Amino acid sequence: MGTEGADFRVIAGRYRLEARIGRGGMGVVWRASDQVLGRLVAVKELLPDDSFADDDARRRRDRTFREARAVAQLRHPHIIVVHDVVEQDDRPYLVMELVDGGSLADRIARQGPVDAAEAARIGIALLSALRTAHEAGVLHRDIKPANVLIESGTDRVVLTDFGIAQVAGATTLTETGSFVGSPEYTAPERMSGLRTGPESDLWSLGALLCTVLSGESPFRRDSLGGILHAVVADDIRPPAQAEPLLPVVRGLLDRDPDRRLGTADAERMLRTYLETGRTPLGPGGPGAAGGHGNGRVPRFGGSRTGRTGKAPAPYTPTQRDVPHSGPPTSAVSRPSRRPVLVAALLVAALAGAGVSAAALLLHGGGDGGGGRPGGTATSPATRTGTGTSAPPATGAPGTSPGATGPTTGGSRPAPSGYRTARETAGYSLAVPEDFTRSQEGERVFYLSPGGTFRLGIKVAGVQPGGPRLVMERSAAKGPANNPGYRDGRVTGTEHDGHPAALWEFTWDGFSAAEGPRHTFDLCWEESGRMYDLWVSAPVGDVSEAREYFDVAVDTFRAPRG
Repeated sequence: MGTEGADFRVIAGRYRLEARIGRGGMGVVWRASDQVLGRLVAVKELLPDDSFADDDARRRRDRTFREARAVAQLRHPHIIVVHDVVEQDDRPYLVMELVDGGSLADRIARQGPVDAAEAARIGIALLSALRTAHEAGVLHRDIKPANVLIESGTDRVVLTDFGIAQVAGATTLTETGSFVGSPEYTAPERMSGLRTGPESDLWSLGALLCTVLSGESPFRRDSLGGILHAVVADDIRPPAQAEPLLPVVRGLLDRDPDRRLGTADAERMLRTYLETGRTPLGPGGPGAAGGHGNGRVPRFGGSRTGRTGKAPAPYTPTQRDVPHSGPPTSAVSRPSRRPVLVAALLVAALAGAGVSAAALLLHGGGDGGGGRPGGTATSPATRTGTGTSAPPATGAPGTSPGATGPTTGGSRPAPSGYRTARETAGYSLAVPEDFTRSQEGERVFYLSPGGTFRLGIKVAGVQPGGPRLVMERSAAKGPANNPGYRDGRVTGTEHDGHPAALWEFTWDGFSAAEGPRHTFDLCWEESGRMYDLWVSAPVGDVSEAREYFDVAVDTFRAPRG
């Protein structure tokens, strides 16, 4: 650690401040000597701030003591040791072990990003520390490279600065209108105020891994509004350097905290990488795809597997509350989480970050390169009583050649978070509100911002052998058309009483930065035409992709006549 100054005061009659070695979020950190035990320690001093009223100053002192109580509960080699907490002249001092070494942020600034093996080692240490903290009911809430120390000589990883840690059952001490934590590393559910829990620390760790591998957080933008929008709404694009650890990174950066990769699973996957050089696609093992927290693995097809010699099982969506058979009397669908998060963050931004940040969220632009392509601004769609969406403004991203709006006739309503798109070919389907339309020859695509999720539709004439043979021919060409093609399977099925075939496979994507992907593809015959509808997404986002796929298939309406 570098020395910034000296003081030589003696605190509480025993701790002699010798050199200032850093500045934390709430004050100055000193190297000091414990004159009673004859050892070197680190002393964190909370500096006074005349801008705070007495009540606020008292809350800051309470926060320091809470930090001491939280960390003092924990015994772990990768968590800073708290020796003592004292108060002098109405100012608290936190006495901790002295770690001879700089922060992870300092290391990256001096030496640049680390390789995948070192990132995995750091991740394993922090996951082990977090598991101990979480089991004790302690949340860190500010995991970032600056709060991770690397001990000189041993390279021991030490998690420090629990200054805004929250102990289960304790009152949260946050100054009114201020943002607690580091936005680039803050989970969307905590940023929006919807909830906070151990999963939020895991999101922060996912962002930290991206930073140590590439040199900067994937959510870095030029403004606070841009960061808020990137965390909550933009497509998440891990850096190319994260490719060896991509299943872990994507699992930790799942916006749904209930699906986020769990501590034990993430640690196990990183250990597997260090032992074998390969990261499992999910917590279930090398063959698992897109696994998430608590050992849950999304379903891939489930009951749709046909049996030899028997009629194929009909296609059924995995989301039971998405309408499937016949026009429903009311739209009962699972709301999309993303619009809820954006709306909640908008409220939080109005209160804490100012109206300008809220406006950025509304219009999706002005965030230093993280907005929609071209910076086109769009307004949120207006909801109708049935859960369908009103037409977007003319020329807005996602507007299809036909009308886009409330469903009529025999169409099924678009679930919350989706809109109904009608194509000039006569068919219609529900697509996510923020997906934009493009066309390549006979294929129509709807793409998420940044192109991470890709929904495609192709219409052709009826082919000899039907959908099953068409899909099997496509699967045979899978290795040639899809780099790293694997785990492909074609299943005969039905869709609304029509012959159909489902093809699923995993592949490596078109670039290392894109990373491993999974594709769902349903082909069926209807009214003298053959329809092919597919969704492709990163393996870490298969649950969200499956929702898009289910909704598109379930709401698809072929032209009449």
